[in-house]
Amino acid sequence: MSYVIHPAPQASLAVANSSDRFPVRRIFCVGRNYEEHVAEMGNDTREAPFFFTKPADAVMDSPCTMPYPTLTNNLHHEIELVIAIGKAGSDIAPDEVQNHIWGAGVGIDMTRRDVQQQAKDKRRPWDMSKGFDHSAPISALVPLADVPSLTEGTIWLSVNGEPRQTGDIGDMIWTVDEHISALSQAVRLEAGDIIMTGTPAGVGAVVRGDVMTGGVDGIGEIQVTVA
Repeated sequence: MSYVIHPAPQASLAVANSSDRFPVRRIFCVGRNYEEHVAEMGNDTREAPFFFTKPADAVMDSPCTMPYPTLTNNLHHEIELVIAIGKAGSDIAPDEVQNHIWGAGVGIDMTRRDVQQQAKDKRRPWDMSKGFDHSAPISALVPLADVPSLTEGTIWLSVNGEPRQTGDIGDMIWTVDEHISALSQAVRLEAGDIIMTGTPAGVGAVVRGDVMTGGVDGIGEIQVTVA
């Protein structure tokens, strides 16, 4: 097959202790999945899980340097457990979700908070606040067999060595099994899909020159410098 323009390179992520890479198909993000973060943003903690997306080529390997994006003066960090899907499926029961997971990692959902607020105020989509270039730095992925737990473990983020976010993935309102099951009712999940599972409280702004470090116990760590 020939194309009228050159196809874009396949977006991918590093795999821990391997020269192989994980091809990224789509990125789904779970909104408002930690109660304290929901409260700090002034929202209702009783909402069912909802999802938004980022483009696949927003991923960056860690450690990395991300350019400070245009259109914002309020760039926020949101540390998250990341799930990589290895087996396709739709209408997946919660107790079957683990059979569809390839592995896990750690990511930062970078957010143009002022752009997001403007969209909320005008009841417009969030796309440009979440899905911009370089907005999804993610650590090397760890195969599921090497992941100690997807139900408990400290999740944290520091900026220039100062703690900002600390929580436990056990504090999720909707567990990994529950929200991936819910997502699979809306779309057919495919191998290569990435799911960012929500962030604990403590989100805040970063500026040029800041260094973000974070992680999830037993899964991995991430480091991102803001250019």
